[in-house]
Amino acid sequence: MFVDRHDAGRRLAGLLDHVGPERPVVVGVPRQGMPVAEEVATALRAPLDVLVVRRVVVPMDGRGVAVGAVGEGGVHLIDRALVAATGIEADELAALERVEALEVERQVHRYRGDLARTDLRGRTVLVVDDGIASGSTARAACRVARALGATRVVLGTPIAPDGWAALVGDDVDEVVSVGTGPEPLTVAHWYANASVVSDDDVVASLRAVASAQELQY
Repeated sequence: MFVDRHDAGRRLAGLLDHVGPERPVVVGVPRQGMPVAEEVATALRAPLDVLVVRRVVVPMDGRGVAVGAVGEGGVHLIDRALVAATGIEADELAALERVEALEVERQVHRYRGDLARTDLRGRTVLVVDDGIASGSTARAACRVARALGATRVVLGTPIAPDGWAALVGDDVDEVVSVGTGPEPLTVAHWYANASVVSDDDVVASLRAVASAQELQY
């Protein structure tokens, strides 16, 4: 059990010292992953950015099926075989992608303002979230990092299901978690304080790390 996401981030950072010499870029999956990522970036003295990704979910058999993701930089990652299995028409899928792409743009502008995205090309990228449940969001985030030029992708999280590496597959070079739990895994269950992270909190995390690192140099 973690006290809160900052506590979880400090504990996760202790398992990521070996990544520090690679001079990684730490990217948090907003919103809930950002306090965790803030602590990791602070411990590793690494730059912190967000990695905005939205799953594209298609209704099927009374539930939603994630068939891909839309990420910043115009990245669209769609599993065409899975799309075919859902039976959704091409124009319907395109409409869903447009909705999520607009939300990506909104979040990017809200979090970064006019600042440029950190260039991930040729870098080790440490993708951080507050927990892994189904693995679909984390996998999408790692795919976006790769599509944006990351040469090595490390996925770090405080809590994940047993055998969780299989959930992210070949999209990740290394996976690190503080602990694992039985499925079905409810991430919030592992936090004494699992309060919702707001957009303002995300911006505060980015500014806190940037300000601290400016003072160091």
